[in-house]
Amino acid sequence: MTKYASDSSNFGADGPFFRIIREGLEGLADGEDYFDLLTDDVVFEYVISVPGYPRRVEGRQNIIDLYGGYGDFMTVHSADNLRVYRDREAPVVVLEYEVHGESVQTGRPYNNRFVSIITVKDHKVTHWRDYLDPIAVFDAAGWPGTPPEQSRPSSPA
Repeated sequence: MTKYASDSSNFGADGPFFRIIREGLEGLADGEDYFDLLTDDVVFEYVISVPGYPRRVEGRQNIIDLYGGYGDFMTVHSADNLRVYRDREAPVVVLEYEVHGESVQTGRPYNNRFVSIITVKDHKVTHWRDYLDPIAVFDAAGWPGTPPEQSRPSSPA
């Protein structure tokens, strides 16, 4: 167990999501696990997301609470295709990455691409703006009732 998450969870020290984020933020932000990268008053904005998901969340504990049930919904097996864009003049980094896993509820594959625009101060994340592919979530969850054979093919990276 690290500071905020079990080591094997998606957000723990050994989790694939944390590993790809840690790699992207290497030298900029420090933390034992994903949540430890964040300041207490971090602000998250979910610009492109899924219906019912909050658009803005403030505070590390609220992020921990939001992601607390993630493992009941999706299992992430790997994360890859990291691209890092850093602004040498500002404390901002843009990460592009992919996560791969499956829906716990349907067993369908989950393959999503993200763009995260992250602001760092004093080696901690102060602001996180996230963009994801909501169709990938719908396909994995089987919502809104799309049969697996009619799910869209994964696009090449």
